[in-house]
Amino acid sequence: QVQLVESGGGLVQAGGSLRLSCAASGSIFSINFMGWYRQAPGKQRALVATITSGGITNYADSVKGRFTISRDNAKNTVYLQMNSLKPEGTAVYFCYLRTLGAGFWGQGTQITVSS
Repeated sequence: QVQLVESGGGLVQAGGSLRLSCAASGSIFSINFMGWYRQAPGKQRALVATITSGGITNYADSVKGRFTISRDNAKNTVYLQMNSLKPEGTAVYFCYLRTLGAGFWGQGTQITVSS
């Protein structure tokens, strides 16, 4: 079993910054990628950013240039640095880990961006 523990959410004013962390533990083998998704009220869960074990990144167009994903492979931890946050970024942010055989979700952390 794999556990994902997220931290770093909260309330921030528009234009501010936050940093999310997600630490993976348990029976982890052959990680393909880790990443972040978000779900705003009344909307479907959507990609924010992903990063492979080799460091290849992928971002949603809406966050390019403002968010940076990184990871520490030795710690099985992924980070999301979010700058210039906008009110439309208010959502529950979920960590995701994909192995060869399965995908795992964190419990989610709320981020609220006030205007």
